[in-house]
Amino acid sequence: MFVKLKDQSTIELPDGSTAKDLADKLNLKSPQQALGALINGITYDLSHPLQNGDSVVLWNFEDPQGKEIFWHTSAHVLAQAILRLWPEAKPTIGPPIENGFYYDFANLAISDADFEKVEKEMQAIVAENYVSKREVFSSKAEALNAFAHNPYKCELIQGFGEELLTGYRQGEFFDLCRGPHLHNLGKIKAIKILKTSGAYWKGDPNREMLTRVYAISFPDRKLLKDYLQLVEEAKKRDHKVIGPKLDLFSLKEEAPGMPFIHPKGMIIWNELLTYIRERMREACYVEIKTPVLLTRELWERSGHWSNYRQNMFTSQIEERDFAIKPMNCPGGMLYYKSHVHSYRELPLRVAEIGNVHRYEPSGSLSGLFRVRSFHQDDAHIFMKPSDIQSEILAVLNFAHDLYTTFGLTYHLELSTKPEKNTIGSDEDWEVATAGLKGALDQSGRSYRINVGDGAFYGPKIDFHIRDAIGRTWQCGTIQLDMALPEKFELEYTAQDGSRQRPVMIHRAIFGSVERFFGILIEHFAGKFPFWLSPLQIRLITVADRHVPFAEELAKKFKKAGFHCDIDHSHESVSKKVRNAQLTQINYILTVGDQEMEHKTANLRTRDNVVHGEIEIDSFIEKLHKEKNERSLVSPYTSEEKTCQQ
Repeated sequence: MFVKLKDQSTIELPDGSTAKDLADKLNLKSPQQALGALINGITYDLSHPLQNGDSVVLWNFEDPQGKEIFWHTSAHVLAQAILRLWPEAKPTIGPPIENGFYYDFANLAISDADFEKVEKEMQAIVAENYVSKREVFSSKAEALNAFAHNPYKCELIQGFGEELLTGYRQGEFFDLCRGPHLHNLGKIKAIKILKTSGAYWKGDPNREMLTRVYAISFPDRKLLKDYLQLVEEAKKRDHKVIGPKLDLFSLKEEAPGMPFIHPKGMIIWNELLTYIRERMREACYVEIKTPVLLTRELWERSGHWSNYRQNMFTSQIEERDFAIKPMNCPGGMLYYKSHVHSYRELPLRVAEIGNVHRYEPSGSLSGLFRVRSFHQDDAHIFMKPSDIQSEILAVLNFAHDLYTTFGLTYHLELSTKPEKNTIGSDEDWEVATAGLKGALDQSGRSYRINVGDGAFYGPKIDFHIRDAIGRTWQCGTIQLDMALPEKFELEYTAQDGSRQRPVMIHRAIFGSVERFFGILIEHFAGKFPFWLSPLQIRLITVADRHVPFAEELAKKFKKAGFHCDIDHSHESVSKKVRNAQLTQINYILTVGDQEMEHKTANLRTRDNVVHGEIEIDSFIEKLHKEKNERSLVSPYTSEEKTCQQ
């Protein structure tokens, strides 16, 4: 028989071969390779049999699907180790997460002091190199009988519908699980228990408190070492620490998940919006503002009420149901319908930096990264079908230019139709997916395909940006939508006079402005480039007699459009300089007798490079150039260090 590979080539295998046989034939035997298989669009274990004509992708650790399989299997190793050490513990659920995995246990008390022995027991289990065996239950009753000793598993089983129930066995350990899993445990080469915390069963504060154990594993010890180094560096850059320390934002119990942006933070915020608005004007966008509160009927029409209701804040006014918008899209549809449109107007690029609200469980809130209230830099581009590729290419170029301004690199991912809860016809999905893929191919940029990870209304391209220490963040998105124009009966007059339905692109570049702000805090480690900096210049006086001259200079800098303040406290000059550097002020100017006499200032930068006496007008000229060019590198930085360093 023949099967088709990811590169569209074919390979011959004996009848009855499995995905494991294919991996062996391709010599994919390293711990990082062939962790699972995507067969005709569905991910399986390597033990899954192949049929003639199957399309097969073998997932590696570098693939998100490969990591998920690797960490899902590792969660079972964790549970097996815990049960060997604490036989009375009750395993509940143990999913893979963005970085690693966790497992929740009832009847378990564990502390940091126990981590080493848990790791050793996990290593012992891996050394036994069990082959993961998938077992199918003939009925729900059989599954309940298998887990009769564990009320948490029984509750999960009772909550399932008529779908197939499966479990996985490795040695003496057997767990309820849909899989897929690694073929054998020997691929797990490095393990680290990270932390423990409390967690309510099913996230319900009225239910039992469980013990959650977080861990991570890798197919290579160096990958673990690199990850732990990254974690330490990330701690130093944590925006939840740097932001309040630099007085950029705060979070209050009175408004959980709804950040307060402080005056210094607003300087950065406004620069971000000024920049993207400048770029949008160049690209011929128009900007609108739509209401925050809209009726239930609108959300039913858009499909959000049935597909997104659990994430929406709702209210009732005069016996009518309303919802605070979780997305800007329906308001954009109503704006389009407020006019009659001709093909001559298309493509029509309509932007909105709208404040949206989404319900997130309190336990998942995290600084500016996971919030309940945020601003989306949305745009809805209404166009003719013939405009699809050119408009997607334009957005790809728009995003590229914007991200590189901040020194961010990125990769692209194309997400296709989910299996359930979608709107629009299969034909619409095929046309939309082909349009996105065609534009990506035409752009010449590499991309990854995420099968089944599209939005409920259409396929999408996601931008995953990479920061200064190599972490990736999903920010921008391009989503092609034929369903909403249909639902809202949008039309334009075609060249032949007929009424036609426009195609629409949803696009965001920052994504959430709040989240992008948080990413930049960590990317630059609080050391913002001059054009973004909330406090660009500090004047330091040597003695009280120098204050009038410092005030004269401050007035001159502010008139030139720069953010400037004066430290005329009675601290020593060295202490004042240190305070300015800790506050990440770009340029520190000291004025004493000589500077006052010469009408100059003594310059040093926040990275402690001393430049000595400078002429003020020449300094201002260089600052204007640095700001206007949105430079990441200061002309006064030694050895071409970048601002984020």
